[in-house]
This record gives sequence, C-alpha cells and structure tokens, in this order.
Amino acid sequence: MKIAKRNGNIVLYDDEKVINSIMKANEGTGEALTAKQAEVITDAVIGRLFKDDLIVTTQMIRESVYKALNERDLWITARNYMEFKKQ
Repeated sequence: MKIAKRNGNIVLYDDEKVINSIMKANEGTGEALTAKQAEVITDAVIGRLFKDDLIVTTQMIRESVYKALNERDLWITARNYMEFKKQ
C-alpha cells in the first residue's frame, strides 16, 4: 500500500506511524485509549481507504482517523489529532 505525501513523494504505508499519532494525541486527554484500541481504529480506517491497491493521500488518512475517533466519542483526542497533524 502506498501513501502520497504532501510534498508529492510516494512512500509505503506504515501503520505504526498512525497508531503512534493517535496515542500521542490521546496523551493527557483523560480519554482512556489503549495501544490495542488505537490499532483497531487504525485497521478500520485503513480498511476503508485501501481498496484495489489505490494510492491514498495523507489528507485522506488524517480525515478518516479524525472521523473514526469522533465515532468512538474520543472528541478531545480527535481535536488533538487534527492539531498535531497540522504541525
């Protein structure tokens, strides 16, 4: 699976980067989230996005993770995730 970065580079997908970003966004929020739950969220997001071996953009991943976090009532984590990814 391939990711189109904002700078135009194409790289291989690494789910650890998404999981780590979710966990970093969750730090200090008071919303209980385990690494296993972050992995499940990541798998769900990627399952939606990667179909027919298409190239996915980082923007598509960011928006899907944000939506998945909100669907699980992790609103503060979702907000932090978007802020973290803007940097």
